[in-house]
Amino acid sequence: MTKFTDLALDPKVLSAVSDAGYETPTPIQAQAIPPALEGQDVLGIAQTGTGKTASFTLPMITLLAKGRARARMPRSLVLAPTRELAAQVAENFDIYAKNTKLTKALLIGGVSFGEQDKLIDKGVDVLIATPGRLLDHFERGKLLLTGVQIMVVDEADRMLDMGFIPDIERIFQLTPFTRQTLFFSATMAPEIERITNAFLHNPARIEVARQATASENIEQKLFSITPSRRDRSFTEKRALLRALIESEGEACQNAIIFCNRKIDVDVVAKSLKSHGFDAAPIHGDLDQSQRMRTLDGFRDGTLRFLVASDVAARGLDIPAVSHVFNFDVPSHAEDYVHRIGRTGRAGRKGRAYTLAVPADDKYLSAITSLIKKDIPAGEVPDFTASPDRPPREDRNKDGGRDGGRSSRSRSRSRSRRDEDRSDAAPEAKPAEVVEDKRADAAPEERAPQPRQERSDSRSEGRGDRRRNDRRDRRDEEVVVGMGDHMPDFLTRSFKTS
Repeated sequence: MTKFTDLALDPKVLSAVSDAGYETPTPIQAQAIPPALEGQDVLGIAQTGTGKTASFTLPMITLLAKGRARARMPRSLVLAPTRELAAQVAENFDIYAKNTKLTKALLIGGVSFGEQDKLIDKGVDVLIATPGRLLDHFERGKLLLTGVQIMVVDEADRMLDMGFIPDIERIFQLTPFTRQTLFFSATMAPEIERITNAFLHNPARIEVARQATASENIEQKLFSITPSRRDRSFTEKRALLRALIESEGEACQNAIIFCNRKIDVDVVAKSLKSHGFDAAPIHGDLDQSQRMRTLDGFRDGTLRFLVASDVAARGLDIPAVSHVFNFDVPSHAEDYVHRIGRTGRAGRKGRAYTLAVPADDKYLSAITSLIKKDIPAGEVPDFTASPDRPPREDRNKDGGRDGGRSSRSRSRSRSRRDEDRSDAAPEAKPAEVVEDKRADAAPEERAPQPRQERSDSRSEGRGDRRRNDRRDRRDEEVVVGMGDHMPDFLTRSFKTS
């Protein structure tokens, strides 16, 4: 059996690997590291969770051990599709390069340009970035890619899904022709194959598992329901999800719950929280700091349920995930494999449960066609689609679901509205009639009478003041047919002399 000591890695790297508790490389690591150390391009095809990150990080650190980076000219470049995956690569680099003097910079969105510019100006050996932020720095003149010796593209198929392929092609063109390229993907779509043919030079093709296959350590089940009404589908699926979690009991130590839409991620997370489950959302619209806090909480066990969009489906290394729930059947069959690959990692057992309704049949057919087998049907537990409740602290703070307005406060509000209506001005009469009555009435009769229910010491109410103001204006000038008041600008002449 091959061990890391057999792979001709730098002794400092081997020491860091040993300190991390690893002795035996995974199949993708054992096959990708030797050609990478020889300077050959590598095309690695493997499902998620097989250790692809170490398969390019370890040889990169060994190859960069000699040399020094210059300002704004990184010696190596790692491209990742998401901020979370880029941050994870940076963490792996810190672990394996701790005995070396290599430097790194992480260029992702949600972080100020100023701090990133300072790191680049000092010169970095390894630059880890998302494509968009990398090009932002380049276009601002803060970065040169002519010194890149090693370029890594991780999760290339996810890059394709997110629309990054034009950016990847541009970045390839900005790097030297003589660079070494390490290219990794879980699937080989035609567009991905076109890029590898264009930019990789006689690569060592390594395929450690059949494309788009699920790990044998993962127990898959399909829970299909027919909603009582079409508009009840979302509500009843939330109730089924809660029932499944409760039926798993202590076996469900933690779980990632995947939704297709970001708006549904928020709703499902809020629903779980309202029913007493420790859940938090993560998706692309959240601030980077909030996303990282949520992930850190899930990793260290302070958060039990992570409700996520597909931003968390690729490449995130959270080894101890006991369950994955597909609240929505993914619309792309490949995403199913990547989602359930978040569990059953590093030899552990995992469970992946998928919730489905009749409208999902076409997506399920595509998934079974891709993985070459049917998803076993699970026994649907009894559940009741109870309405979501706000969390207890929110109920105490707001006074209930109506935003804190109790029946007593609503009664007071209605009473105030009734008083306002009673103080309102009487219904207006035609201007001609008003003019005739004023002509016959004495001045004292036209004066407003004080309200009997108010004492003389109290000031007039707003309704009385408004009526007095209107009556004073009508006393000054009454215009027939124009209501109570005519704007002054209508009586002005705009002719120039």
